[in-house]
Amino acid sequence: MNASAAFRALHRPGRPLLLPCAWDHASAAALAAHGFPAVGTTSLGVAAAAGLPDATGAARGQTLALGRRLARLPVPVSVDIEGGFADDPAEVALLARELADAGVAGVNLEDGLPDGRLADPVRHAEKIAAVREAAPALFVNARTDTHWLAADPTTAAAARRAHAYREAGADGVFVPALTGEDGIRALAGELDAPLNVLFSPGHHTYERLAELGVARISLGSLLFRAALGRAVELAASVADPAAEAAAPPSYDEALALSRPWADGN
Repeated sequence: MNASAAFRALHRPGRPLLLPCAWDHASAAALAAHGFPAVGTTSLGVAAAAGLPDATGAARGQTLALGRRLARLPVPVSVDIEGGFADDPAEVALLARELADAGVAGVNLEDGLPDGRLADPVRHAEKIAAVREAAPALFVNARTDTHWLAADPTTAAAARRAHAYREAGADGVFVPALTGEDGIRALAGELDAPLNVLFSPGHHTYERLAELGVARISLGSLLFRAALGRAVELAASVADPAAEAAAPPSYDEALALSRPWADGN
């Protein structure tokens, strides 16, 4: 069984794939060595580690290079390609083909735009269709940011986009920031594709998401942010053993780490 087929088989409603997300080779290799059956990447982690902003298309080169390296791991790898790093579906398809040719099992393709709006669903569906044609075996996880951007945070809006993306050839649907149990249950029951949600500490448990019919649980930037927080905490404890433990940085705080360099200051 090839990597894409093996990855596809891991998406099981009621027994969801827990997908930890890495930001470099070492983090991905450590997760694979621990025994996770598949590894994803976090666009925030990849971009921030390079001093670049997330979700702006700035980290295409870093994402492609990392995907090629991680494809050599002994587990399937799914790469977060933001919105495809281009508006032209043909350019997005070219990137997907390069990743597939390297041995990457799947990609995550989002409809959120850098300015905080949602992409035209027809245009995003065209990207998905182009990727499907260019890399037929690749598992395409269509992410809709209805809830993440609070642009239209309703189950109905997420479902409309999910159905459109599914018709275009998406294999799975990802709705980050969807935390309400009623909405998760409704989407999992309505879609004819695996539903992926973003793990939210304090809202979710693996067991409850399994009961709701989720097929994939992504950890997103959680591990990257936890690693940053732990590194600072450990360094500070050497200087002051009595120092209080600090919480891991939020998404926005981690994103802000790249701003001085991204702004050219």
